Amino acid sequence: MEKPSKETLDNWHEDPNNWKFGGIYYNKEDKRLLVDKRNPNLGGTINFAHPKSYLFIIGIICFFGLIIATILMSKKAN
Repeated sequence: MEKPSKETLDNWHEDPNNWKFGGIYYNKEDKRLLVDKRNPNLGGTINFAHPKSYLFIIGIICFFGLIIATILMSKKAN
């Protein structure tokens, strides 16, 4: 598929059918992993229809889990 136009991206973003429960972006046509939230001043969100979105979430959880485990193990060693 060719790169969608800015107008198409805006239409997808504004379409309420692409937002589940008011804040979860889910659009199979949109190939971007990260998209702006409905209010772009609040940051970004993940396109949960993207095949790699769940790997991204698992990676973030593992990263922070590793940090917490390292902190707890260093406190236990003291």
